[in-house]
Amino acid sequence: MDRAGKDKAIGIDLGTTYSCVGVWQHDRIEIIANDQGNRTTPSMVAFTPDERLVGDAAKFQISTNPTNTVFDTKRLIGRRYTDPFVQSDKQLWPFTIVPGKNDKPMIEVTFKGEKRLFAAEEISSMVLLKMKMTAEQYLQCDVKNAVITVPAYFNDSQKRATKDAGKIAGLDVMRIINEPTAAALTYVFASLEEGKRNILVFDLGGGTFDVSIVTVERGEVEVKAVGGDMHLGGQDFDNNMLNYCVQLFNKKYKMDMSTSPKALRRLRSECERAKRSLSSAIETVIDIDCLYEGQDFHTNIRRAKFEELNADLFDKCMQLVEQCMEDSKLNKDQIHDIVLVGGSSRIPKVQELLSQYFKGKELCKSVNPDEAVAYGAALQAAGLNKENINLVLIDVTPLSLGIEVNNGVMTVVIPRNTPIPTSKETTATTARDNQTSAKISIYEGERSLVAHNNLLGEFGLDEIPPARCMVPQIRVCFQVDVEGILRVSAKDMGTGLNNQITVTNERERLSKEEIDRMVADAVIFRKEDEEAAKKHIAKNNLDCFVCNMKNRVTEAREKGTMQKSPAKGIMRALNNAKRWLDGNDSSEIHELQAKLNELTLKCKPLT
Repeated sequence: MDRAGKDKAIGIDLGTTYSCVGVWQHDRIEIIANDQGNRTTPSMVAFTPDERLVGDAAKFQISTNPTNTVFDTKRLIGRRYTDPFVQSDKQLWPFTIVPGKNDKPMIEVTFKGEKRLFAAEEISSMVLLKMKMTAEQYLQCDVKNAVITVPAYFNDSQKRATKDAGKIAGLDVMRIINEPTAAALTYVFASLEEGKRNILVFDLGGGTFDVSIVTVERGEVEVKAVGGDMHLGGQDFDNNMLNYCVQLFNKKYKMDMSTSPKALRRLRSECERAKRSLSSAIETVIDIDCLYEGQDFHTNIRRAKFEELNADLFDKCMQLVEQCMEDSKLNKDQIHDIVLVGGSSRIPKVQELLSQYFKGKELCKSVNPDEAVAYGAALQAAGLNKENINLVLIDVTPLSLGIEVNNGVMTVVIPRNTPIPTSKETTATTARDNQTSAKISIYEGERSLVAHNNLLGEFGLDEIPPARCMVPQIRVCFQVDVEGILRVSAKDMGTGLNNQITVTNERERLSKEEIDRMVADAVIFRKEDEEAAKKHIAKNNLDCFVCNMKNRVTEAREKGTMQKSPAKGIMRALNNAKRWLDGNDSSEIHELQAKLNELTLKCKPLT
């Protein structure tokens, strides 16, 4: 590859359903199309007896190979197997989820005739690698540096797991930024408006929902408040329609089609198509031949029915908007622009409710909802790469951070929506007389009891001089960097002894050894993918040659420019080659090339 652009940095929107990549070039952001010419790529990976497929090629496998086509891994990343959301989702996925080490959810597939287990980070890394390769093919140079986006409401575990996925894909992750913040950067860069403006970004994607309120002025973007739900998106609208259709089918035919992954996958695809249709039409049809046990399925779905099925989800979106407004301490009249991001923001009911909430205010649709996040990530990447972009980004912590005190109560040290980077302190003490060690347990969440919040990490402070309870003074300092990564230190003010931790949440995260193994596997996968691509090209070249030569023989016969006997011999050789090609899926590249060379010699009279 040409190394002229080797220092380029890319921005990647790693989406639940689709991913997108952009780069700063020629004084503008360019969204890069993949090898199929599409500007977004399905976040899917499929495993077959012969190869691994990523993106569009994987999506084509959904109906024929459902148990080995993996999607929605963003809903798994950074979670535990016993998480209620994981247990709920696994009932709807055609592929298998099993518990792994430290309660980590693992994806089980059959690949090349063997059962294989993959972590969500590993599947996500395959999608990230696809985006990396897409950029490299476009730029004609190696790409290492990237900014990757995550939902604003991703917790510490999920952010770190996303960074791990980037590392496995061979990327140096310059920064993790929040998706609605990236979309706000896009709007600011594209807007002609000047002066101080308050913007609400409504980001409803395939699997997550985020709402952010940002203030922009002279190239500075300051996040005022964030809110959202890591488990609310287009997939949930699809699930509600899917469940409705399954009930209709089961009631009509007195059978249970939910036991068939293939039937469910076909029906889900049609529900997704119907949902999209209902964004522009009042009514659509779901019509599938031989859906299950030879029975057809046909039903009309009106937009009103779709809205009824998803009323609770629409209400939840607006509740989160209202909470975010309260947190920002702004009133509705102070919001200048409402920016829609994410494919599900196209749903008419969503737009209707949002406009009503803001007293009929017109919604901004000037940015492409499918590309806005990648565009903003690429802007941030260019800025960090010291290209000619002047943008200052001030983000916030999405969740409150604190420590456990007596009786399982959480003391908040850094409240949610605090601008970052930040540093804050609190004082802890001992709970018992003559206590000589203390355990500092760090949590994130909004509940008063730690049992309802997320444990991030814990460490100890030893050799505390014996004293009556509550006499020792332990200063605990929280530091959050620009990425939202947390470091906590504790110091006994009496002795000067201290200890600290960079919160790594090792329970949910991959170990260094696991990451190293996955990095090595990713290199092998890439080589295998490249070999598979070369084999497809070789097969296609031979197939096209056979087809082309058959046409030439037919034309030569019709024109009388070739005698019957040579034409018959060439046609026999071509037919034999076609049969050989159809019956030898496992043929190697050199065999395909040898067969092509042999045919080329036999067909020389025609060339």
